[in-house]
Amino acid sequence: MKIGGMHTCSLIDYPGKICTILFAQGCNFRCPYCHNPQLVAPELFTDPLQQERIFEFLRRRRGKLDAVTISGGEPTLQPGLVSFVRRVKALAFAVKLDTNGSRPEVLSELISKGLLDFIAMDLKAPLARYAEVVGTPVATEAIRESVRLIMASGVDYEFRTTWVPCLLSTDDLDAMMQEVHGAARYVIQRFVPERTLDPHFRCQTPLDSPSPERLAALAAPHVAACLVR
Repeated sequence: MKIGGMHTCSLIDYPGKICTILFAQGCNFRCPYCHNPQLVAPELFTDPLQQERIFEFLRRRRGKLDAVTISGGEPTLQPGLVSFVRRVKALAFAVKLDTNGSRPEVLSELISKGLLDFIAMDLKAPLARYAEVVGTPVATEAIRESVRLIMASGVDYEFRTTWVPCLLSTDDLDAMMQEVHGAARYVIQRFVPERTLDPHFRCQTPLDSPSPERLAALAAPHVAACLVR
């Protein structure tokens, strides 16, 4: 695992738990609004954190932390992900995975081995517009398969969309809701144009019209719970 960053304590990333966040280096998407460009663009990478130092920290925090969130970048690109998660679970931490859903075969392995306690999958756009929004060709059937796997997994989960007004419309939201109809939880995330992969997106205005509450109301009939962050 190449871990490019670590946030030692978060009260908000894992619903209901105190967690450490580990950020994997590398991503197969190039979303222009990405707020972690240092984990996506190889020229911005720093030396990865030493894995044993991470586990030394986690061992010391047993009883004080509840969980570990593995984010990115895109963690499922990492060849050592399964063994890494197994080691985290052996320390009695719950594990949350943040993923873009592009590698359902990895999700399937992690789920079948009982290694995940929460999955958060980013739903970037309607399938017909995925490549346009994420900036690279996408196997959209893989995205659809990941949605299916997650919803059938028995693992707690959420789907979420960072709402960038210049990229998405309410028609797009309706199309996305068809893909996750019946899901347990869907989250609309406000776009914060402070640090982005494409510098031009730092000039974009954050979500204002339609309001997050209006978008949540449009999505709510399709899911059991719809939240705004």
